[in-house]
Amino acid sequence: MNRVRATGFAPVCDEKSRVLILGSFPSVGSRKTGFYYGNPQNRFWRTVCGFFGEEIPATTEDKRAFLLRRRIALWDVIEECDVEGSSDASIRGERAANVPALMARCGFRAVLCNGSKAYELLRREFPACAERAKRLSSTSPANPRFSAEEWNAALREAFGETENDV
Repeated sequence: MNRVRATGFAPVCDEKSRVLILGSFPSVGSRKTGFYYGNPQNRFWRTVCGFFGEEIPATTEDKRAFLLRRRIALWDVIEECDVEGSSDASIRGERAANVPALMARCGFRAVLCNGSKAYELLRREFPACAERAKRLSSTSPANPRFSAEEWNAALREAFGETENDV
């Protein structure tokens, strides 16, 4: 594989967003589709939509609308980097996204990191932000230790016992 310089996506967020989910950097599949978690094998959409009892939206516009309606902000800790394929371990020369500015602008009640790499990067780049963050198992199809139960518990804690609270 070749290492490429790649740029991530703008955050999905509005003034009503209450839970921030941070990934590390978009995969090849996501960069091809132009939106977060574009690899159909990634468990992100299945997990989050399943928590709310909803079908996975078919289009990028519908996914964006789902996130905003459910008051979820979505972003990556890294804004730009050199990367080989989709491997977090290959990330070099990264430029961090301005997570503190987003957190200051929005009143997030929870910050969830999708995987260890996202959490480690947040902790390294923005230690004060990481103090509020919870590290969850990565939804990547490459992660054999993914836990839907862990995600559901974190989402219940973030949104309240019932998903109807949002």
